[in-house]
Amino acid sequence: MNEQIHRGLRAAPARPTPTLEDLATAAGVSRSTASRAINGGSRVSPEAQAAVDAAVLSLGYTPNRAARSLVTRRTSSIALVINEPDARVMMDPFFAAVITGVTEALRETDMQLVLLMSRAGGDPSRTVRYLRGGHVDGAIVVSHHKADGWTEELAASGLPTVFIGRPWDTGLGIHYVDVDSFEGGRLAALHLAAAGRTRLGTITGPLDMTAAEDRLDGWRAGLKEAGLPAGLVAHGDFTPAGGTEAAERLLAEDSGLDGMFAASDLMARGAITALKAAGRSVPGDVAVVGFDDHLTVPGELPLTTINQPTVEMAERAARLLLEDIENPGAAREPVIYPARLVVRESSEPQAG
Repeated sequence: MNEQIHRGLRAAPARPTPTLEDLATAAGVSRSTASRAINGGSRVSPEAQAAVDAAVLSLGYTPNRAARSLVTRRTSSIALVINEPDARVMMDPFFAAVITGVTEALRETDMQLVLLMSRAGGDPSRTVRYLRGGHVDGAIVVSHHKADGWTEELAASGLPTVFIGRPWDTGLGIHYVDVDSFEGGRLAALHLAAAGRTRLGTITGPLDMTAAEDRLDGWRAGLKEAGLPAGLVAHGDFTPAGGTEAAERLLAEDSGLDGMFAASDLMARGAITALKAAGRSVPGDVAVVGFDDHLTVPGELPLTTINQPTVEMAERAARLLLEDIENPGAAREPVIYPARLVVRESSEPQAG
């Protein structure tokens, strides 16, 4: 008896996978109409769409994604391109906020996210070749450096692309989302001046990035507006170690500095480390302002900073990209978020 049961089980035919023809027959429409309906095509009546949707459910039909890609020339994936080594991406909360925002925008879609990060000493053109090779439907680029050449190549490729951060060449039609970094630098200078600080220095980010250049320009404009001298400048790299080293250089030039603006919160934290090591108190001896508003570390001095809403910016960039994929070539104005000063304990006014 058991043997007969086993034979019967082995002989039972597997349920065939429904085909597109089966779907069309069940819905009472042509094969081409069924194909357009499941692939989101146009020229499908509401009645036919409803019939196909019902047939998909009743048959348990699963579209062949490879075949769909051939029809629609879509991959149902977008790339998030971060041109930084993975070690920096993993330690900087800015990038975590970017990924969070992009993921949120894609949550209710069928789009998959492909994360591309540069390798140390790698060739940026490899990334561009991948993006132009039809592997993704569009790209979001963040942490763009001037030497990459991506703005020109991606604009020429026709691949829907959105930058987080102003590209170096804004005349090529690349859409972008940014925070007003110039105004952020200006607000930092005016705040320190209003707090009674007069011997000021700044730590920049890499000046091959528009964010760093804009923050430095705004800082200088704010100092001029406040009637203060240009102040000292040390170049950093948006990392804590870079902030520490840059602050040490500033103190070597002027041990009496009483105010410091770092172009990122991570560098501001590094600068505070250097100040403490030099026996300078914050904010008693030196007031410190950062940029980002991503760090809330229990037990550490609350940091005055310039807020940029990175999660919101990244979500907006992803939604713009989805619109560009559906409507390529549409003209769009850049989306610029206002800079906002958030005052905390690291920049309390001087007494007296």
